[in-house]
Amino acid sequence: MRQANRTSVLIVLMAAILALGGMAIAKSGFYLGKHEGDTLHMVEIVSRMSAGQLPHIDFMTPIGALAFAPIALFKANGFGIGMSVLWAQVLMALAFVLPTFWVAISRFPRLLAAPYGFVVMVLILALVHGEAESGVSISMHYNRWAWAAAYVAIPAALFVPQFARNSLFDGIIIGLMLSVMAMIKVTYFVAFAPVIVVALLMTGQLRAFGIAILTGLGVVAILTAWMGIGFWLAYVADLQTVAGSANRAAPGLPLASILAAPAYEGGTIAAIAGVIFLRRGGASAAGMGLLLLIPGFIYVTYQNFGNDPQWLLLMAFILLAHRPDQGDERATITGIALMSIAFATPSFLNLAYSPFRHFNADVERFTPLISGTPDNADLYTLTARAIRVDATVALDTEGQPYATWQDQSGRDAPVSFKGETFGNCALDSGITAYFTDVSGDLTEAGYQGAKLFAADLLNSFWLYGEFEPLTGGAPWYYGGLSGFADAEYLLVPLCPLSVEARELILTEITETGADETLTEVRRTPLYVLFEKG
Repeated sequence: MRQANRTSVLIVLMAAILALGGMAIAKSGFYLGKHEGDTLHMVEIVSRMSAGQLPHIDFMTPIGALAFAPIALFKANGFGIGMSVLWAQVLMALAFVLPTFWVAISRFPRLLAAPYGFVVMVLILALVHGEAESGVSISMHYNRWAWAAAYVAIPAALFVPQFARNSLFDGIIIGLMLSVMAMIKVTYFVAFAPVIVVALLMTGQLRAFGIAILTGLGVVAILTAWMGIGFWLAYVADLQTVAGSANRAAPGLPLASILAAPAYEGGTIAAIAGVIFLRRGGASAAGMGLLLLIPGFIYVTYQNFGNDPQWLLLMAFILLAHRPDQGDERATITGIALMSIAFATPSFLNLAYSPFRHFNADVERFTPLISGTPDNADLYTLTARAIRVDATVALDTEGQPYATWQDQSGRDAPVSFKGETFGNCALDSGITAYFTDVSGDLTEAGYQGAKLFAADLLNSFWLYGEFEPLTGGAPWYYGGLSGFADAEYLLVPLCPLSVEARELILTEITETGADETLTEVRRTPLYVLFEKG
């Protein structure tokens, strides 16, 4: 195997940043095609952090602080929220250049190093979370960033350095990438850290292993000195809340489907075949490492919305880098790698092309997602999705034309709250109209400055009006009543974003006896407002 040309690898990395990041920034705003609710979740967290609040301590979220800190950095320095997102992606890509470059030139042969580096940059700079649906979205950007960290750390640990050796660099990079995973989304750390430890020991990188541990401990020490031990305790508490959540413990398909559903069977079979033929071809450590990685790959895919197997290209790089120089196993391993690439291609092309799709968006079709706030005015969504209000209404419930089928439909019985049963209606679109109208009505009724707790998936009214965010509140409903103790009012939407979230919240309020302190003070066609006594 020949070593990659270092200059060419560096050129590819910088060209990817210039092309993908530059194309996104050139639009002078961020134009969404979907996932407006997830975007409001991000905006609320970034707005709180840019104002000096700390995640887990001042508000509840299971997502790590690093997932939003780069965006908050730009927003705190006067950038609009849309451009803050786009510049943050470029900043993260630049931060990954050196570790990606080092792993590319020290672990990968000539023909793989530059493509590997390009894939890492695409993961960071894409403007969609993956899958094959083409709409632009910043939703779950943290999953892409965490995958990029895994793409750097896993080869650094699993591949024996072939072309450059520096245990200090290796250890620091692995320790930092594991820290990045832990501080973005701990799922990745839990899934991959044990395998990385075993891989370092299998490949004899003992000094790098020690340095990686010291690097990770150094990161923990710095963050603890900055934010206190309470930060970690609060982070763990938020993770425990989500783990026990009735509506968000896993946001997609069941685990059994990720293992064996038709959409995933091909990747799973290719991974198992890859393990077998790597070991037959003499790459025992790589084969064992891939075997140990498979459960982590599946678990992370299961935990991520969309269940997109972003590990397929990483597996292809592992296979291609460990082919024997000749023999039947080389051809077989090449074939398995090509299968993996084929399975990954729709999602990867969607990722790689998304900044160009964003640049070509017709701005005449868009409107601001958050109305009336200048610092959020550069964040847009499709007008048809923002203000065209569509809803799903259950017609087999009490008072509806098909109510006679209610007992046989299998639908859960509606929750009764303070003697009232709310209708089964959920918004499908019109999120800007929803928050704008409810916030405007509350303001006209004299409730500006109030602390509202919404029985819904999102509690973003303070982004649209002069309301106060809740201390300890959750930008996205993960279960529990985070922030309810700080609220002055409970707002129950009559057609919420999520009927399930509304039902769970109202049930918990009733079970805790907190409903006895609530008094109805306002009722409109949009919501019912209760004041806490």
